Amino acid sequence: MIPAMAGAAGLGVPASLQNVYGAGELAALVLAGLVIALAGALLPAGWAGKARTDSALRTE
Repeated sequence: MIPAMAGAAGLGVPASLQNVYGAGELAALVLAGLVIALAGALLPAGWAGKARTDSALRTE
């Protein structure tokens, strides 16, 4: 998006503004995002599976 906006304005964008993260850092960020998403989905689902139906539905 930034190169397209800069190109429309007739400006150039240095590579140092675009190449912020390396491959290892991107992989770590993706893995952390997946772990957070799984924890955010599985922990409440596990609780709701163990709880009584009426209390699980009331808390939603």
